[in-house]
Amino acid sequence: MNIEELRNYCITKRCVEECFPFDETTLVFKVMNKMFALVDLDNSELSINLKAEPGKAIEMREHFSSVLPGYHMNKKHWNTILIDGSIPDNTIYQWIDDSYRLIVDNLPKKIKEDFLKIIS
Repeated sequence: MNIEELRNYCITKRCVEECFPFDETTLVFKVMNKMFALVDLDNSELSINLKAEPGKAIEMREHFSSVLPGYHMNKKHWNTILIDGSIPDNTIYQWIDDSYRLIVDNLPKKIKEDFLKIIS
């Protein structure tokens, strides 16, 4: 997987925008203005930060050595995944889906209503 494949997958999700809110080296994907994925473009090794349920986040780290506590994030909820070929692409895509879904499921009521109107 490369940055283009990662980007193309993230932007196909509904109501997603990409931006650089921190600096020109951190590409952020948001749904309804809430982050669900962050990609470090400055590092020689591609990585992505994704949100996960706390128990699932720990399980992912225990199962894959290329999954680390979220860099500069709440380590209870976020993981940094090194895209080094050790994790199947389909697994990473599933984790992106999970992160997106977690954010959507926890949107404030008014924003979630707006989201549902947009996608229907």
